[in-house]
Amino acid sequence: MTAKKVLVVDDESSIREMLRLALEISDFECVEAADIHEAYRRVTDDQPDIVLLDWMLPGGSGIELLRRLKKEEATKSLPVIMLTAKTHEDNVIQGLEVGADDYITKPFAPKELIARMKALLRRTAGEESGSELKVGDLVLEIDSRRVVLEDKRLEMGPTEFKLLHFFMSHPERAYSRAQLLDQVWGTNVYVEERTVDVHIRRLRKALQARNAAYAELIQTVRGTGYRFSPRDLVVS
Repeated sequence: MTAKKVLVVDDESSIREMLRLALEISDFECVEAADIHEAYRRVTDDQPDIVLLDWMLPGGSGIELLRRLKKEEATKSLPVIMLTAKTHEDNVIQGLEVGADDYITKPFAPKELIARMKALLRRTAGEESGSELKVGDLVLEIDSRRVVLEDKRLEMGPTEFKLLHFFMSHPERAYSRAQLLDQVWGTNVYVEERTVDVHIRRLRKALQARNAAYAELIQTVRGTGYRFSPRDLVVS
């Protein structure tokens, strides 16, 4: 099996070295960048499978690079984990809303980081193939990992795809945030429950961009969490 390639973007050489050693021990291939310009070149030239991205970088912030990656067709589905000393809740939410798939604050344990990387890569691997799920004019293509609504492809990240896949596979049942974390993020990964709310908002926004009625399929269940309910779908 070919080793997964990880791009480590951090201006501190000691952190890059520590991560490179930990990643190579865990059978990852590691490439490095010290600023956003070098990082973007590395993304283009080396085509990594996942990016570990520091927030504060020379020449611009990691958030700027993240925005660029998520806007471009070739890189919008590239998994990104933010690594940063910024611990304020607003920073966490900003990183997730811009498109980060996970957020780890410094200092961190390399073993935990690698466990979360592996879980993220499993979520985005597309293990199922050759089938689709459909609700009205909403089609989730498992093999190609595309979502089509009214014959138009929707733009969404890998975590939103996984959430929608789970919801469409398990309609009409209310799930708590903790249950959704276990099902979508994995039981061996620690992610705060508010992360679910951020990704739910992003999923609704993606659906609403084409037809607001489909965004309403994802219902907030007060005191519990969320439910996907096609039962009352009304499309004008």
